[in-house]
Amino acid sequence: MVAWLRTIGRDLGRMLQALSAMLFLSLIVPTVWREYYAIPGLLLSGLITFGVGSGLAKLCRDAAEPGKLHGMMIAASGWFLVALFGALPFYFIAWTVALDPGFLAVPQMRPEGYETLAAFRRPINGIFESMSGFTGTGLTMTNREDLLPRTLQWWRSFIEWVGGVGVIVLTTAILARPGSGSLTLYESEARSEKIHPSIVSTVQTIWWIFLLFTFLSILLLWFAGMPMWGAINHAMTGLATGGFSITDSSIGTYDSVAIDFALIPVMILGSIAFPIHYLILRGELKNLYTDLQTRWVFGFFGAGTIALTGMLFFNQTYESYFQAFRYGVFQFVSAASCTGFQTAGALGNAWSAEAQLVVSFGMVVGAAAGSTVGGIKLIRFATLTKGTWYRITNVFYPDSALRPFELDGRVLTDAETAREFEEAAIIAFLWVVFLVLGMFVLLVTLPVGGDGYSLQNVVFEVASAQGNVGLSSGITGAAMPFVIKVTFVFNMWIGRLEIIPVLVLLRGLFRGTEVYR
Repeated sequence: MVAWLRTIGRDLGRMLQALSAMLFLSLIVPTVWREYYAIPGLLLSGLITFGVGSGLAKLCRDAAEPGKLHGMMIAASGWFLVALFGALPFYFIAWTVALDPGFLAVPQMRPEGYETLAAFRRPINGIFESMSGFTGTGLTMTNREDLLPRTLQWWRSFIEWVGGVGVIVLTTAILARPGSGSLTLYESEARSEKIHPSIVSTVQTIWWIFLLFTFLSILLLWFAGMPMWGAINHAMTGLATGGFSITDSSIGTYDSVAIDFALIPVMILGSIAFPIHYLILRGELKNLYTDLQTRWVFGFFGAGTIALTGMLFFNQTYESYFQAFRYGVFQFVSAASCTGFQTAGALGNAWSAEAQLVVSFGMVVGAAAGSTVGGIKLIRFATLTKGTWYRITNVFYPDSALRPFELDGRVLTDAETAREFEEAAIIAFLWVVFLVLGMFVLLVTLPVGGDGYSLQNVVFEVASAQGNVGLSSGITGAAMPFVIKVTFVFNMWIGRLEIIPVLVLLRGLFRGTEVYR
């Protein structure tokens, strides 16, 4: 086997082994809830995943440590492979219910329950759901999440919770493999800042922080009046800024002001970088305002909320200012944090075009890099904004003038400034390119105008998929054409990995063994 394929294959095997551990751990849920008919499907999924993962890891066990190029290819192919194998429980459990073998005692369900499970008998729908979960998107193929078996409700929440931190971060924490290879993989998952000098200590600290915040979020939602099962699932998906729900109308099902406002700090927690959480937990509270991204998180969320609330109130979408604020702040924080919880129903049905576009802008930008969110990230938005202003105003100064460029407390040289600005511009450009390509597919596939969907509906839906958000204008569903499902799977995939690793992987696949030439 070619050397670079062995390096990639070994780490893909380890990622599948970590996924199989998730599947075996999840067997607790059908046991506790007495959904015994779901156990064979979950067990078979775990055995297949473990078998393939162990085979790859054993076959490639003597491979060299990954370099930067390897890391990007492992990240891109690993996330796709994990989503592929993560779809197995949806497929197997859906067919178990459909075939109804007598010895498994499948319970009778409401017709809507059979219908929403039947969608997963088509592999593309399970892959869509799994990719949506692991990437923290939250768009779904189900139409009645509340009628899904508890096992699948849990699996959807669990994969979003793990995906929020990162599949590679999970694998590194479990395997505890020191060395430069783990650092390379960590950075390939769109992360750069370390908490500790050791990458293994860094990812383990991230998981301890995440577990602590998950526990606190569960308690907060429970105290706000959410039932415990809902609190567990929504705390996991809210903190991971994923947005999967166990109800048929997301958080709007509860119609509770207390629950709405309890979820806002949960989503904000998921929007702040883990190194900042670590410093704050150590008592260094000044990072709430001295850190550039954290400052911009609160500023961006605040400005977007004010703009959206004003539009909803003056367009008379809601009768009172409080209602406009309640739905405006929740939807904008949900969009900009890339969570995707909804309290206002399908936004394409009632909200004005400008309100939908404000929410779309929040989804495109996202929040802090190093957190659980998608989108372009605020640090790049800040770099582009400050860098553009710096270049414009530089014209008014003589060539001999010394004008330092400051970013996030750092004074950058001209070369560093150019590099930071170039990186942010490339990611933003590619983001827009693939956003437009996704829009093109929808525009030629869906009915648009008249009784069909509007342009802002299309922009909103593609931005939601690529930004890993999950808010919907009403387009996403099991009845979507196959080509749109494939397009959205691709959009979610590149959005989570910030595009570059996926393009590197595709180039490597097309070039074959000439990947280094």
